[in-house]
Amino acid sequence: MSALHEKHCEACQLGAPVVTEEQATELLLSVPSWKREFHDDVEKLEREFHFVDFKDALNFTCEIATLSEQENHHPSILTEWGKVTVCWWTHKINGLHLNDYIMAAKTDMIAKLSSKS
Repeated sequence: MSALHEKHCEACQLGAPVVTEEQATELLLSVPSWKREFHDDVEKLEREFHFVDFKDALNFTCEIATLSEQENHHPSILTEWGKVTVCWWTHKINGLHLNDYIMAAKTDMIAKLSSKS
């Protein structure tokens, strides 16, 4: 099985099943820095990323936006001075799908590459 960050999102249809508790526990092992949080009664994956300044935070935000367009899966992003908070969830099912874990892993890879520049 390939790593999550190497996978691509699949089109998710209305009524697709959310990940089970067992699946979520296993998938979180691949993205251990992410937390499962409830916002407005919807479960989401959330992580804060920290940067030296606003410019670096904004550049990271733009990289996530580009990735989102490529995968046709879009997060909630809050960009602040030195910090970006990213939330992934699947809007059509109001919960977590495999796609969200894939995107969390891809976000982690972008962050890892950003910290090396």
